[in-house]
Amino acid sequence: MGMDLEYVPAPVRPRLHRRMTQEIRRRIRGTYHYDTTVWRTAIAGLWIVCFLAFTTAVLGIPTGLGVPTDIALAAGTSTILLAIVSNIIAVLIALTGLRIPRLFAGCVLSDFGAILLILYYADFEIEAAALIAVLLSLLGALGGLAIGLLRSKRVTLGLLLTLTVTFSQLALANGVQELPTLEPIDISDSDVIALAAANPAQPGNQAYQTFTYASGKDLHRTEYGKDTNVISSTVDATGYIKNWSKLRTLFWGFDYSALPLNGRVWVPEGDGPYPVVLMVHGNHMMEDYSDGGYSYLGELLASRGFIAVSLDENFLNYSAWSGIPDNDFKVRTWIILKHLEQLADFSDEPGNPFYQKIDFTNTALLGHSRGGQAVAMAADADRWFKNDSVMKAVDRFNIASVVALAPTDKTIDDQQARLKDVNYLTLQGARDGDVHDFYGDRQYIRTSYSQGSSAFKSSLYIADANHSQFNSDWGAYDQTLPAGLFLNRAQIMEADKQRQIAKVYVSAFLETTLHGKDEYQSLFRDYRSGLKWLPETTYYNRFQDGGYRPVATFDEDRNKNTVNLGTAEASGLSWSEELAKDRESKSKATYGVVLERTAKKDEKAYYNIKLKDSVVTEMALSDADGLTFSLANLNGDIKDELSIPLPPNVEVELTDKNDTSARLPLSEVMDILPLPQTQFTLFPWLEERINDGKYGDLSEAVFQTYEMPFEQFQEEEPELEPENLTEITFYLEAEEDKIMLDDIGFYDLGIRNTF
Repeated sequence: MGMDLEYVPAPVRPRLHRRMTQEIRRRIRGTYHYDTTVWRTAIAGLWIVCFLAFTTAVLGIPTGLGVPTDIALAAGTSTILLAIVSNIIAVLIALTGLRIPRLFAGCVLSDFGAILLILYYADFEIEAAALIAVLLSLLGALGGLAIGLLRSKRVTLGLLLTLTVTFSQLALANGVQELPTLEPIDISDSDVIALAAANPAQPGNQAYQTFTYASGKDLHRTEYGKDTNVISSTVDATGYIKNWSKLRTLFWGFDYSALPLNGRVWVPEGDGPYPVVLMVHGNHMMEDYSDGGYSYLGELLASRGFIAVSLDENFLNYSAWSGIPDNDFKVRTWIILKHLEQLADFSDEPGNPFYQKIDFTNTALLGHSRGGQAVAMAADADRWFKNDSVMKAVDRFNIASVVALAPTDKTIDDQQARLKDVNYLTLQGARDGDVHDFYGDRQYIRTSYSQGSSAFKSSLYIADANHSQFNSDWGAYDQTLPAGLFLNRAQIMEADKQRQIAKVYVSAFLETTLHGKDEYQSLFRDYRSGLKWLPETTYYNRFQDGGYRPVATFDEDRNKNTVNLGTAEASGLSWSEELAKDRESKSKATYGVVLERTAKKDEKAYYNIKLKDSVVTEMALSDADGLTFSLANLNGDIKDELSIPLPPNVEVELTDKNDTSARLPLSEVMDILPLPQTQFTLFPWLEERINDGKYGDLSEAVFQTYEMPFEQFQEEEPELEPENLTEITFYLEAEEDKIMLDDIGFYDLGIRNTF
């Protein structure tokens, strides 16, 4: 008998992909399993960091809709992105099976990525951006975790984390390396005579009115829109601009074919005529308007009898959304010329506030940053605009004076401005984190004077001044956010003090060159005569006028044994003719002689110039009042020093044809000051990892002009005959002293009486 067996099929196992799908779903469902209340609360710290990162980024690239709108945009963007990205990362972590608080970890990684990208596109090198992103993300995570622990009543751990975060921030702050601060110059025991004139920074007695002229169609500023007082023309820049963004047109409501001529005006009340001073800003963010930042100068100058006009060129500035127009340096200059053309028309129009009020024989141009270069170009306009019809009106104005505050100095169409018999003043801060090299010094070098000209040039280098504070609207930072937050501001002077320097020098310069007030000129020959008006810091100044008679400029050839009016030799020194260089080791386009003592302690070390026995030398000495030269202190080699080296010990000797000599320590005339050393970023490690490492060395070759009166040598040796000099000798007395000399010659104070 057979047995019937029942067939039972084997169980069918789910297919592999179905099992994988089920596992993935299970893991996704458990994404937030480990994100307990503590970890979820801790996300608040990461959100704060993300919000602050986006806020600084947006404030650095404003929309033009106002700060509240920009902050709201940052808050919304950071919240949405953090929510989306962190949840995506949390899901990805869940898929790996890692047993960690995944949403919290996703927020940490989201913060890191956001900060990394923000800093990278703000010109930080990738390793610097990554390190800062790690530190800030960790601080946000620890701070948030401290909040979470305190909320869950784990007070001890919460306080410990709070202290950890606090001490971490203090440690970072203490890591900021400060370079030595220079002591302000003390002239209490010197023979410098303080100027007896009134403080030029104080308002004058002239009443004035203020108004604007504009197209009347500005979309953003009522003073240039419906509230404008005088309607001006628009100008067509088609000949100079080819690239103009549609977003820029949308923002402003016009393109390059109809650029407005907008100006803020301060005009003295009275019949005039008055000298006119045009002031022009530099390249700031387009949406953060710049032209109101020189009101402090406009008000001062108008009260002293000048017509002051601050020009609006914001539509030529950079925008993160629409870039910058091409040829902007050239167009900035051209717009200045078009304003002169417009003012000429206004002055001929009865009933216009400018009618017959402009003194066309006395015009000054003042510019800041790119505007500082533009005003020099405008004073040499034939070089770029010779065939432009605007020159017909411009020729009506005599541009007698140019002022450049922290100017740029770029080559435009393979050319640079060269001023001849034009008064020139430039101011520069050693802590300028934008135009970090002393570019105004280059324009100073390219400015020259005919023999006997009463015009002069002067420069002032200010140890603790920065870039932005010359404009009252530009804020405290020389770089846009977020990069500006990493600049070291600890040793920068207060904004009102920096603008006090600008007021003193600009006012005194224009009073001297446009109003002919000679009582202020000593300020430009020697800044110490005006220290009672100036804030405490260290200053360096150069001066030259038509009374300068050169002996050695070192630019005529590369033979160190010859100079303009003689021959040269040295003993106990290494010596060579070299280019003066800036922080980036780039040329300042002038040569000087570098002297470095190599002699032993008891040996002489000197540089000697023997003058030609010729009519030319006699003419150079005719009516001369003393010896002048520029000297840069190179002790410490200006590269990596973290301490202030001792100043060079220099003595100067004059010898006449009778072999009578008189020798004076230079310190009896003026001390040789150490150069200011500037670390621009908060940490030395960042210095070469931000802005393409542009900052270079801690300092650069900065010259100080020294004037040594013949009468002071004659007090030492009454028999000396200055009109019959045959030799000039510089002695370096201290071990390893190193200096650079330039513009050795004679000066004539009689030129001052021609104003």
